Amino acid sequence: MTTSDRSATPTTAPSGGTLRGDQPHPASDTASVAETARVAATVLAPTIAAGPITRRPAVMHLAERFDLDRRAIATLRRLRRTHHGRPVRLRLPGRSVTVLLDHADAGRMLAAAPVPFSPATLEKRAALSRFQPHGVLVSEGPWRQRRRDANEDALEPGRELHHLASEWVDPIRTGADDLPSGIGWEDFSTVWWRIVRQVTLGGDTADDREVTDLLGRLRQDANWAYLLPRNRRLRDRFLALVRQQTGLDRQGSLVSALNAVAADARQAGTGPGDTGLDAAGQVPHWLFAFDAAGIATFRALALIATHPGAHARAREEAGHRGEDEVRQLPFLRACVLESLRLWPTTPALLREARADTAWGGEGTTFLAFTPLFHRDSGRLPYADRFDPDIWLDGRARAQPALVPFSSGPAACPGRDVVLFTTATLLAAILGRREVRLTGTGGTRLGPGRLPASLNHVTLTFSSRPST
Repeated sequence: MTTSDRSATPTTAPSGGTLRGDQPHPASDTASVAETARVAATVLAPTIAAGPITRRPAVMHLAERFDLDRRAIATLRRLRRTHHGRPVRLRLPGRSVTVLLDHADAGRMLAAAPVPFSPATLEKRAALSRFQPHGVLVSEGPWRQRRRDANEDALEPGRELHHLASEWVDPIRTGADDLPSGIGWEDFSTVWWRIVRQVTLGGDTADDREVTDLLGRLRQDANWAYLLPRNRRLRDRFLALVRQQTGLDRQGSLVSALNAVAADARQAGTGPGDTGLDAAGQVPHWLFAFDAAGIATFRALALIATHPGAHARAREEAGHRGEDEVRQLPFLRACVLESLRLWPTTPALLREARADTAWGGEGTTFLAFTPLFHRDSGRLPYADRFDPDIWLDGRARAQPALVPFSSGPAACPGRDVVLFTTATLLAAILGRREVRLTGTGGTRLGPGRLPASLNHVTLTFSSRPST
């Protein structure tokens, strides 16, 4: 399938053409030593410690207990006031790192990818190459564009119902039915990964399960980026299994769609049959990205369960569908987007300059800390409350730095597949069960001001069949 084959359906994520609501700053400032130390202590260190590639539960617990994201936001707001919103270069030894503090600046950075602002930063290449050496995020030049095009043709961003969506409904509903009456993160995660394997690979065999198990181990190592030697034996086993499973080309899976795209490219003479457009080179990132989607879904369930108005609307939307009907479920999609706004699963958006810019020279790393923009109470009246309607009435689209799936040319091409999968799972749960949040690990959820940090691992639910 090529891009021209798709039906045009508006996407829920802003495109590169709709990012800028006001003008970006023409120059940057330099932080003092004291300011750099505060940013390092309250923003950089907690973000790295929590696990940029896979979450560390113990650190997540501490982040929630001390609301560390709130402290990070306070630090960056103070920096923004002092420097009048301009980008600020930190005084870090051996690296040139500039923090973006203004919404328009973040929008400009995201819109100008991959040149001059490349997603393939030093940190990403060191971490992600441990399990996806040919993924789009670590690619540059002509190969990046060809891999990006192949991903878009297979994942169909902008088409809210993927042409294979009907194939995924039964596995999603079956997974929802298999959840126990008392739902904890481990129960949910087990079901979620089974759904992910069925949607992505088309099966759930022992080899498929080994693929995701190995990925989990490799992601733990990837948290250390360039500080830990690569486990080449583990990576080779993982990539061999990915090639084996994608080679099965199970119909109805995302892999089958990407295999078709790669075959068309080879036939047209635009894609050599190597790891450049090979499905096995792209699938590891899809599996990796689905982990964050599972976390967002579990948190969205907690938000829905603790907000009576949203709970009623969600159950109504979930109930208005036949057993064989496949729909977009806009309100449930909006609930997942709100979960990602309130607690971004990618708090640090990084870009690296591939040319000199007004904010820093070639090689500079730019950081947009998404909680700062997603929870900006000075700009967003809904900053600290659950308001899924912002994704339905245009308020979110008007903000250049509300980016649950990033934005611009490097936005997540799988966003609509993810939103379909997550919303359909929530509908399958809420349409057949009455769900109540029974545990949060101590934090308070519900109408009103929500915490800036939330440890999803400690959430628990009780459920019973709907009457």
